[in-house]
Amino acid sequence: MALLRRRRVRLRPAPDRRQRQVITPEGVPLPFTIGARGARAAALIIDYVLIVAAMAGLTYLVASLANAVHIKADERNPVGQALVVFWIVIMFLFRHIWFLYFELGPRGATPGKRVVGLRVAARDGGRLTTEAVVARNFLRDIELTLPMIFISTTLAMGEDASFAGWAGTAWFLIFVLFPFCNRDALRAGDVVAGTWVVEAGRDRLKAALSTGAGAQGHSTLTQTRYEFGEAELSVYGEYELQVLERVLRDDNAEAMADVAQAICTKIGWTNGRGDERAFLEAYYTQLRARLERGMRFGRRKADKHS
Repeated sequence: MALLRRRRVRLRPAPDRRQRQVITPEGVPLPFTIGARGARAAALIIDYVLIVAAMAGLTYLVASLANAVHIKADERNPVGQALVVFWIVIMFLFRHIWFLYFELGPRGATPGKRVVGLRVAARDGGRLTTEAVVARNFLRDIELTLPMIFISTTLAMGEDASFAGWAGTAWFLIFVLFPFCNRDALRAGDVVAGTWVVEAGRDRLKAALSTGAGAQGHSTLTQTRYEFGEAELSVYGEYELQVLERVLRDDNAEAMADVAQAICTKIGWTNGRGDERAFLEAYYTQLRARLERGMRFGRRKADKHS
């Protein structure tokens, strides 16, 4: 009887095609995971639902106030006409302000992105600038808003505008399908602004800092207590704090070693190998506390070049 020998096949985990790495201005390699296209679509839908709800609430409030003071929006009432114009302008700006306000914040994410665990980042590893956020969000009008208005207008006009309707649909599909035509899932606004949407790694940093001894400045490996003075903390600002936060969140040993070495070189310290996590947690916690104190008194440093 022939014996059948089974070969053991070692299965290697498939590489994550969404993994990327950029080099920060400090020369530190920083890993990222590109946000999934479905997650980005879900974030946009959540944001638009919240925007519509907020706009409806604001409209109801304005209408109630106008009714309370007996202001009517008709041709014979200039005050009412001015109120209508004011409302149209506010509604037009509200959608843009929503995205700009949240993406320029410290999290770099709108409420929709935060729900699905995404954030906006600069593709060159640098600081996310106001110009980039403005560009990527105003391009959304060309990508989505204008073709939707074009299509709805042509549908209202009936069969006489059938060609225009098809043209508007093609316009809409080109930009909607654009993220599927590149490996980084970039929309046209991302290409122009030099940004991408990446996974934010929710709650892992908070858990690590709440349980790690390094958050209190004490190393369990070397029994060293890391305490930094004003001179050591003043060399870095908000951008470096965000980079350090991403490094701690990703928990990549090689990246943490590179960042710890860069910080030690900058502040004139000598740190032992193998203790990078505790060192970085202590520096992150104390730098964040310093920046928060500074912002309370009106002092704000965006990065080391400011």
